This record gives sequence, structure tokens and C-alpha cells, in this order.
Amino acid sequence: MTTKMRAKFVINGVQQHFSDEAKTIKSGETLSMSPVCKTGGYDETGNDEDNTFAKWSPSGSLTLFVVNPALWDQFKVGQKLYTDFTEAE
Repeated sequence: MTTKMRAKFVINGVQQHFSDEAKTIKSGETLSMSPVCKTGGYDETGNDEDNTFAKWSPSGSLTLFVVNPALWDQFKVGQKLYTDFTEAE
């Protein structure tokens, strides 16, 4: 099956979660994302990849709770990511 849609998101927040009050045992991270948009405005041509994505996906949100320790601390606020939507079997 081919990709149905590609979206481009920017990470707005990374919240760390711990399973103890001393915050020594990490249990996961919550990633909060929204579709990209160009900050500071566009030039007269509007030729910018973020503008192209924002034109077709102007608003929305995506929140993921990550429990895989190998992925912790891999995502940063401001980082942009592509998300491909492909039908699962």
C-alpha cells in the first residue's frame, strides 16, 4: 500500500514523566506537536516547504506518549518531523 498522506509537524512540547516522587525513575515522555507554519511571515512568493504543508493542513494537533527508553531525549522543541499515513493491514 502506498502512502496516503504526508504531514509535517513541529514539536511544541516534550514533557518528561517519572514513576517516583524524586524524579529518578523515568517512565516516559509526552510529545505535543502541531502542523508546521512559517513564523515571521512569508516572502512575496510564498515559496517555502512549511507554507506548502500549511496550505493543506492548516491546523491540528498530535500527542504521543513514548515509553521506549531508546527514544527518550531524542525529540526537541522546535524540531520538525514528517509523518506518513499509510493504511495498516
